[in-house]
Order: sequence, then C-alpha cells, then structure tokens
Amino acid sequence: MRLVPFPTVTASLRLLSVHAHPDDEASKGAGTVARYHAEGVHSTLVTCTGGEAGEVLNPAMDRPEVQENLFQVRMEELARSVEIIGYDELVLLGYRDSGMPDTPENADARAFANAPLEEAVGRLVAVIRRNKPQVIITYGDDQEGYPHPDHLRVHEITIVAWHAAGDPDRFPEAGAPWTPSKLYYSAWSRARFVAMHQGFLDAGIESPFDQKWFDRPSHDERITTQVDVQDFYAARSGALKAHATQIDPESPFWFGLPDGVVAGLYPWEDYQLAESRVPTTLPEDDLFAGLR
Repeated sequence: MRLVPFPTVTASLRLLSVHAHPDDEASKGAGTVARYHAEGVHSTLVTCTGGEAGEVLNPAMDRPEVQENLFQVRMEELARSVEIIGYDELVLLGYRDSGMPDTPENADARAFANAPLEEAVGRLVAVIRRNKPQVIITYGDDQEGYPHPDHLRVHEITIVAWHAAGDPDRFPEAGAPWTPSKLYYSAWSRARFVAMHQGFLDAGIESPFDQKWFDRPSHDERITTQVDVQDFYAARSGALKAHATQIDPESPFWFGLPDGVVAGLYPWEDYQLAESRVPTTLPEDDLFAGLR
C-alpha cells in the first residue's frame, strides 16, 4: 500500500528537529522526516552533544580503536544516519554529552546540562532564525521514563527558544526574528509497544517487551498527531544500523520483526502538539496541518 501524498507541498515548508545525542534522530521521528523529505519539505537536525559518554552497546564495535576515538566514530555514524533519513542540514550545537546523573561526565563543565541556559538557548535561536522552520519537534515535558540530563535540557532550551526566536528584543545578535508556527513533542505510545509485543507472540518469537514496559504509565491520551510512515520504516532501520556503536544489528528490540511486519502492526509515528500559533483541528495526521 502506498501513501497518498500530502497536498500542496512546497519547498517553503521547513521542519526543525532538536535532539540530544547522535542516534536519537534515528530512534525518534526518522520515518516522519524521511516522509517529509520525500514530499519536498526542508528538514534540519540539531544535535546538541557529541554522544561522547555513550556506551558501546554493540559487542562487535567494542574495540580499543573505537573506544579511543569514540567522538569521531559517533560523528561518522551521525553523518550516515542523516544521509539515510534525508535531513537537508545537520547542525551541531557544540556541547559535550552530560552522561547520567552522578557520573564523572555529568560533572564536566563542558557538558550540555552544565552550559549556561542563555548561551544554549541563544545558539538554538540562531539556528531557528536562520532556517525559518514553521514546525519544531523536541522532547516532551514528561520524561519520567528516561530522565537523561541531556534530554531534559533539550526540552528546556527548545521551549525558551520557541518563545524567544520571534522576539526582536531577545538575542539580537542571533539574526532577524522568526516566529515558528507549531511545536511538537515526540512520543512513543503504549499502543505501539502493545502491538509490537503481540506481533512477536503471533510470530512465535520471544517478545523483548517484558513486564516493565507494561508497568510504565501510558501517555497515549496526550497524543494529538499521528504521521503515517508505513513506507519509510527502511529509513528508520537504516539510520539505526548506521549507529553501529549504539545499536546491535542483532537486537530483537530494534530488528526482531521485519520492517514490513512492523509497518502493518503500527504504521504511525506519534506526536503531541504542545503549542500552535495557527488554527488546526485535532486529531491531526500532518505536522503541517493548518499551514497548507
């Protein structure tokens, strides 16, 4: 089954995604960006840190030469992922991975979580004003499930930048004001992992979704927007595999079911519309609803 293209897509539509680390762009919204890229939407990725504190989770990549050059390796992986997804531009915000709380990395003065708020916001405002996106995607306000300091900081700076980018009195050195129209939080619904879990069972395969997944609180009621990405799961899988230090290609969690099966089980990527400066009707199936 092929997607029906969104109507009246022009090059004037622009999307900006803000992520914490290399590989976040692959696991969150890759299919959405790949679809919009195919439709002609200009897409920019902001990656706030270099992912230096990330563990090497793929045993095949846990080698001395990789560990010694982890930042450069992760930058090369990010470049491949960006190409596979179809981002038009990658912007590195320039901070160091903060690591998890109570780790040495978290105490590093260069860490993203320790950067002065106004400095980090100013850098993001400059990107927004230069790229002029109508739509911005960031992380949500409820990150209880994975409270990584860098993810929390991404949310914090994006909210401030969303309000400041159009204000001529804020960050005048960052360029001419630009007011984005819609702000979204990326989401992973409970319905998705329930469908995936059942798909594993139906295929006679042990499910990687154990009880802790079902014990997590559901936020499905907050989802306002579902983008159909059934034809773009290959971009997501390819981008994930590009991050060879972080993603084991034998992982049943990521690759236990074929892309075509996953697309049939749950063909959407989910978002919460946090704020909109244009009229729109919920629920939506298009991040640019109200803009075309």
